[in-house]
Amino acid sequence: MSSPAVLTVIISDGPDRLDKALARDVPEDAGLSRSRLAKLITEGGVSRDGQTLTSPKDKVQPGDEITLAFAPPEEVDLRPEPIPLDVVWEDDELIVINKPPGLVVHPAPGAWSGTLVNALMHHCGDSLSGIGGERRPGIVHRIDKDTSGLLVVAKTDRAHTGLAAQFAAHDVERAYVAFCHGLPDAADPRLAGQPIVSFEAGGILKIDAPIGRHRTDRQKQAVVPGGRHAVTRARVETAFGSPPAAARLTCWLETGRTHQIRVHLSKVGHALIGDPVYGGARKLPAAMSEAARTAVAGFPRQALHAATLGFVHPATQERHRFAAPLPADMQALEAALAG
Repeated sequence: MSSPAVLTVIISDGPDRLDKALARDVPEDAGLSRSRLAKLITEGGVSRDGQTLTSPKDKVQPGDEITLAFAPPEEVDLRPEPIPLDVVWEDDELIVINKPPGLVVHPAPGAWSGTLVNALMHHCGDSLSGIGGERRPGIVHRIDKDTSGLLVVAKTDRAHTGLAAQFAAHDVERAYVAFCHGLPDAADPRLAGQPIVSFEAGGILKIDAPIGRHRTDRQKQAVVPGGRHAVTRARVETAFGSPPAAARLTCWLETGRTHQIRVHLSKVGHALIGDPVYGGARKLPAAMSEAARTAVAGFPRQALHAATLGFVHPATQERHRFAAPLPADMQALEAALAG
């Protein structure tokens, strides 16, 4: 946001502290989080009758006119890079990307360049109005480097705040296509007997198990007591082979923990094909065709694709829903399994 905004504190029975009053009375469409407001106060961007208010504890009165002055967004130390992007949707507030496998979402130690953020910095340019006072894309969710599919990224504070709230409330529609080893079947007593497993109407598998850091391998996630609440649902779309050696699933996230689908399916004995971290060594069934065995054994990444993404646009309040077809490598895998 580049222009000042004025609000009137009119609630007589609410908090009289500046920070709490602003959090209550700043218009929602301004898209300012509590942390952004707190930063604005400490930076001297809040004033009343020309007097700067620099303490969150400053007192305000009903009817006070408070001016919020926004400095131009700061440039951040992220190098724009001309990396091709598959843009599914874009407007002044946000952008939806169909991410290819192999692309890291955010710069981090060991991957400061060649990421989706570097690509967005180049693609969006001056259309980034600033997230938290910095000229950068607002990442509100991520998918793993080797998972393909849909991501929404904010270009403004308003979009960032609105999207983050929807993800926090689990109000975003997300569906994944996955190919797993074996067949997650309610008739399988080994699967149905697990305490973290239940089956819902329509044969939908529900896995309810807390996820946290692996106790010995800190690079991995695991189902651990005391971990963060995590629920995954999956429905079998296609079973491959007789007896089934693999299956195509549609998976839904009730929560969004790191590696959630991969960890949950592995825990119940149906790891994703190609998963180098949670898949483990697999002896492929003899009944599987040679083409299928070759495709499964050589698949270079977890067979997981973020296929559907739906949310309410933070600015227009319109519902948007996007779908991304399977990438070529997963199409080839499915053809080999079905052949």
